Amino acid sequence: MITSLLIANRGEIACRIIRTARTMGVRTVAVYSDADAKALHVRQADEAVHIGPSPARESYLVGEKIIAAAKATGAEAIHPGYGFLSENADFAQSVIDAGLIWVGPRPDSIRAMGLKDAAKERMIAAGVPVTPGYLGEDQSPDVLAAEAGKVGYPVLIKAVAGGGGKGMRRVDAAADFADALASCKREAASSFGDDRVLIEKYILSPRHIEVQVFGDTHGNVVHLFERDCSLQRRHQKVIEEAPAPGMSEETREAICAAAVRAAKAVDYVGAGTIEFIADASEGLRADRIWFMEMNTRLQVEHPVTEEITGVDLVEWQLRVASGEALPKRQDELSINGWAIEARLYAENPATGFLPSIGRLECFNLGMDFRVETGVEEGDEISPFYDPMIAKLITHADSRADAARYLSDIVDSALIWPVKTNAKFLVKLLKMQEFQSGEMTTALIGNHLDALTQVPPPSLSAIRVGAHALMFQHARYDRSGGPWTLDYAFQNGSQELIGFRLNTAANRDITITDGTDTYTTPFEKWVNPVGVWSDGLPEGQLVKDANGVYLFNFPRWSGGSGTGTTADGAILSPMPGRVTAVDVAAGDSVTKGQRLVTLEAMKMEHSLTAPFDGTVEELNATPGAQVSEGTVLVKVVREETAP
Repeated sequence: MITSLLIANRGEIACRIIRTARTMGVRTVAVYSDADAKALHVRQADEAVHIGPSPARESYLVGEKIIAAAKATGAEAIHPGYGFLSENADFAQSVIDAGLIWVGPRPDSIRAMGLKDAAKERMIAAGVPVTPGYLGEDQSPDVLAAEAGKVGYPVLIKAVAGGGGKGMRRVDAAADFADALASCKREAASSFGDDRVLIEKYILSPRHIEVQVFGDTHGNVVHLFERDCSLQRRHQKVIEEAPAPGMSEETREAICAAAVRAAKAVDYVGAGTIEFIADASEGLRADRIWFMEMNTRLQVEHPVTEEITGVDLVEWQLRVASGEALPKRQDELSINGWAIEARLYAENPATGFLPSIGRLECFNLGMDFRVETGVEEGDEISPFYDPMIAKLITHADSRADAARYLSDIVDSALIWPVKTNAKFLVKLLKMQEFQSGEMTTALIGNHLDALTQVPPPSLSAIRVGAHALMFQHARYDRSGGPWTLDYAFQNGSQELIGFRLNTAANRDITITDGTDTYTTPFEKWVNPVGVWSDGLPEGQLVKDANGVYLFNFPRWSGGSGTGTTADGAILSPMPGRVTAVDVAAGDSVTKGQRLVTLEAMKMEHSLTAPFDGTVEELNATPGAQVSEGTVLVKVVREETAP
């Protein structure tokens, strides 16, 4: 049995592997970049090795550094987790060549399933149904267009070496094919160094169904039933569940048997997932479910399978990598209840899912349930890696109970000041299409506006914030006996906002959440149900059913983060790094002209002039880290410019 293990990953999956290794008595070694020096997985491991700068290409993607760390610490084995080098056959072979144990499939199996066209041909030979399409070698635009016509529109153009939703284009008509093909090839070449594509029939009512498989070195392969991962945004999974709603025993038996054949076709060892696309227009039928691809690693969503089977998949990985046979036979595995997982991301749905970074001043997930995370309160969300900060998993006897429980859990999460997709997830879980189990992969895209709409704070939240701020900033006078409120000042500006009790003075309080202002009367204090509040140095933090808000008094003069594009103040829409400044103070600018470019989590966001005018104020310099809401540029209109 493996006694020491290096985890070639970070975040929640590294912590997940450490947890199982610890219960098995396996010593763990973490690796970390500059950005992760104080990360949770580093704190939890028995030993940790620094492997380079923050960018993944200089640390987590450098196989030589990881192998050297394993050698230096005496680790016997390397577990790649998911992402990074987990499906890199050359790295897997290098680990083996170094005399270490690779906790994963054989390199040849990874290669066999790594290219979509070759994998599909292998599946056809193994009797696994594949989506109708074109897998040929001739990549000339005319041939590809002709084959698309034979398949019948709509079609999907997919990069042969693609993954993660990149290198994919839906085409609805022949007239659009050439442009879509050129765009797909450019993205494929940029992302994977390979611009070859294949053509597939696009399924109009698609469900994403996948089957967890597991093989050992003794020739055994089993399945651990299916998962439904149809709730996706831009091909990225958001909510996953097991088993799949609407799956009959007959269809389950057929699809799981096909998955086992697929794994055996490549002599598969370890944990893997066979992904299928289902045409759900007539329900889930075995003759309308086709192979898409195989993921030769542990999946992000593996906890839902663990919950319904009672199996620790990481433990199985370590036992199989040590040469043991699978702990259970197929007839010893069964489905127990229902499990649903939601991915909690550090992103802001209201701004097009821009990433949100910074320190987790508040990180409270509330109830007692299964959480997979790589962060704790006080940790930093950096701009260098995937924005997923936690996976929230529930298990219950029924799907309805699991969904309701998960919705309550996500809704109760308190996270600040980092923005998350929590409210987006709650809305999704409450949609009729989800609750009935009739969702498709198009559900989120079809309802994106409703799912991302941000409601204003409730009247109760406004009153709680206003009262709390008033007392925070109040001056008190005891000359009349009992404590009576005299007056308060707006952020030290000496602007009178209060009143003396029992007088006819102004009894309205105006506060802001940084976006809008709200006015409420100062009334007898009643602590409302369903509203949570806490005072912070920067204002009053209030949470209600609509969201989390930081209230303060309006700033009557100066201060960063107070303007809007309407008055020419260009605010940072997210925490990030300034990568380019295209103007200087005093420059004349035109509407739409780029002023500043920000980068966060590998995404760039350009800030432009809202109207013709002159740059009156510039607070941005290249390389500077800025917070969300910081005023970077102030533009005055052309007619008012000095």
